[in-house]
Amino acid sequence: MTAQTASVRLDLHQDVALLTAALIDINSVSANEKELADAVEHALLKIPQLKIVRDGDSIIARTDLGRPERVILAGHLDTVPLPTTEGALGTVPSFWPSGAPGEGLLYGRGTTDMKGGVAVQLALAATMFDGGAEPSKDVTFVFYDHEEVEAVKSGLGRLVRNHGELLDGDFAILLEPTHGTVEGGCNGTMRFEATTVGEAAHSARAWMGSNAIHAAAPILARLAAYEPATINVDGLDYRESLNAVKINGGTAGNVIPDRCVVEINYRFAPDKNPEQAEAHVRELLEGFDVVKTDSAAGARPGLNHPAAASFVAAVGAEPKPKYGWTDVARFSELGIPAVNFGPGDPLLAHKDNEHVDADAIRECLRALRTWLG
Repeated sequence: MTAQTASVRLDLHQDVALLTAALIDINSVSANEKELADAVEHALLKIPQLKIVRDGDSIIARTDLGRPERVILAGHLDTVPLPTTEGALGTVPSFWPSGAPGEGLLYGRGTTDMKGGVAVQLALAATMFDGGAEPSKDVTFVFYDHEEVEAVKSGLGRLVRNHGELLDGDFAILLEPTHGTVEGGCNGTMRFEATTVGEAAHSARAWMGSNAIHAAAPILARLAAYEPATINVDGLDYRESLNAVKINGGTAGNVIPDRCVVEINYRFAPDKNPEQAEAHVRELLEGFDVVKTDSAAGARPGLNHPAAASFVAAVGAEPKPKYGWTDVARFSELGIPAVNFGPGDPLLAHKDNEHVDADAIRECLRALRTWLG
């Protein structure tokens, strides 16, 4: 199926909350984004002022108005898997408890993470030229696949590799859910495995072996005693965290375990690069066999950039730090200041009762439309 023969047709001029519901009704769990990408591309091709490039199930749509400033509005098309809990609300199709479409709360997978944000992108693209109007800035819209899975599959990463020149910009906004508040930058994240080794023996003769799980106790003690820092970066306070998130060891109920692995996650403030973050963890766990398994740099807030400052002023709320990792870090690596801003409560992302207030989506669209002039 191509965009020209997309089975689902999106009306980008309908109320943005109803557009969100239409997006939710298209199942786009990671690796299953094609139908939604087709529908998005088909709708964008009807806007003559946009130049469209598609790469797999990712789409770039750009204006070319000759403006001195270009902003990027980005969002991912995929969602985490649908709930398996019987009777869960966060399912496809969308659901309005009020019974009146477009009023009150909207339930469904992706309402907050992040089809509400994608709907805002699409509505803005479709309406910013209405009545002969034009935005005050050139705009690049980015819709990408495979955000909710391992980074190596990221559609945004693929776009950077294949079409990096089309992602040039002065400022980027990622429409992840932020409760309608600007969240600057993001913490970095890093994972480690700390391994202890013992000697297997029958548990009835435990003295003949060496218990690897017991040997991991000092690792857990150091992590439990660790006091994470709060670090001010460019005016925002980023809270760090360092925790054991998984432990694995043992083979049977009557065998002294000869190996134990503690998985550790470090969320570090964007004042550190990954090398500094790794050194910090290795210093804390000195004397243990520690292997880094995953790493992603954070992003500084970038709120001192003129475009960021004007956007914060347009939103009208005090900016906050982003504690979790988001793709603003990818834009930061490209030298583009980036913030998170989108409708919905981020604490509801991935929950079975994921939902968003229709008015929050409308307010997000209003703020962006006002800022772009």
